[in-house]
Amino acid sequence: MSEPKHITVWNSCLNIISDIIVPQSFKTWFHPIKAVKLTGTVLTIEVPSNFFREYLEEHYIALIGKALKRVLGKEAKLEYNVRVISGEEPVVYPQQSGQELKNRSLPIPNRGNKISNPFVIPGLRQLEIDPQLNLNYQFSNFIEGECNRLARSAGLSIAENPGKGAFNPLFLYGGAGLGKTHLAQAIGIEVKNKFPEKIVLYVSANRFMTQYMDAITVQNKLTDFLHFYQMIDLLIIDDVHEFSGKAGTQNAFFHIFSHLHSTNKQLILTSDKAPVDLQDLEMRLLSRFKWGLLAELLPPDFDTKVKILQAKGYKDGIKLSTEVVEYIADRVNTNVRELEGTLISLLAHSTLTHKKIDLELAEGVIEKIVSKFTPEISVESIQQVVCDYFKIDCEKFSSASRKRELVQARQIAMYLSRNHTNDSLASIGSKIGGRDHTTVLYAYNTVCDLLDSDQTFRKFVGEIEEKLKIR
Repeated sequence: MSEPKHITVWNSCLNIISDIIVPQSFKTWFHPIKAVKLTGTVLTIEVPSNFFREYLEEHYIALIGKALKRVLGKEAKLEYNVRVISGEEPVVYPQQSGQELKNRSLPIPNRGNKISNPFVIPGLRQLEIDPQLNLNYQFSNFIEGECNRLARSAGLSIAENPGKGAFNPLFLYGGAGLGKTHLAQAIGIEVKNKFPEKIVLYVSANRFMTQYMDAITVQNKLTDFLHFYQMIDLLIIDDVHEFSGKAGTQNAFFHIFSHLHSTNKQLILTSDKAPVDLQDLEMRLLSRFKWGLLAELLPPDFDTKVKILQAKGYKDGIKLSTEVVEYIADRVNTNVRELEGTLISLLAHSTLTHKKIDLELAEGVIEKIVSKFTPEISVESIQQVVCDYFKIDCEKFSSASRKRELVQARQIAMYLSRNHTNDSLASIGSKIGGRDHTTVLYAYNTVCDLLDSDQTFRKFVGEIEEKLKIR
């Protein structure tokens, strides 16, 4: 009895592939694959996990595609079956899947010359503006927690009514890897899905600056640059803190911002700091950043980290035990990006060594990534250590009392919080007795002065840092 055609086709592909790649890679990435069916020229293969599928797409899809077309012809296509969790129906993925987001073409106003698109080679009769959005960044895989609830809720509100509500601009700020870019792009994708006619554009501050520098080197091109950005319905600028000290770029962006805002177009900005903490930015621009909503993204708490790991594991087709998930969540205390990177490393080790993901494997992998366990440093933990060091009651510490020893302890806590957490001045002040950002800044400068002039004070701060294990 002859073997089914889909198996014959796949075996022919494997014969081609095995002659090209090294035996160990062939064994690791092609032995676990099973041919499932052949429908016309579409071959369906089953892979053990979504992580496995993504790795094939990134490293071997061109090779598989060539082999398949050699066997089945130019119209050959590939589909994957991914069995997400044992016992459930497989999820089907087309080769290089994903919808394509496009903006409508913009007619060029009759100004005697064409407006140049800073994203493409000039010379087009119509402006084709790629939204520059990454479809991996969607609300469906942005895990909500106390650390980001306000920002996420505001984003969903904007997606329902861009440019028309109170959240314009939406200014997202927080440390690296906390999800600012993910959330900003998720809003853009949701707006494109709900309002296909709207022109959405994501651009990094660095790329915006490069385009501006290019525009000012050519006569009349700066005007075209400004007109181009003034046609956008939803503009996302990532990492606006990089505009610091760039007076020309700030001036150009000021005019773009003002035009878009006055015409009810939506702006979303991200930064590693709150506007009040940004330096070398014009006051007129900083004031506009505060017109809408300032939303801070904080490091995820333990429960949120557990949810992120579970969601990522489910997406990659891996059922992680509770003890493994909680172990990773407990050991990785930095940000979402590091958390996901740790899990990807674990999945890769499991795939390459053919080992089950258990606590032993997790300990071995994380030991190489997290060299030494250090407790998460937060404003709250700093307050507790300062109170313990000076033997101060925590309620009195946060009270309105102006006793010298309490004021000094609060100032040290504010100084350490600014140096060793990602919290903004405003956030630090709110957590230390509801003070404002000016109080925190004054405290920081006072402690800096005392460290330079008072040996006893310097000893206090040094010993507290030792207790925090952050020195």
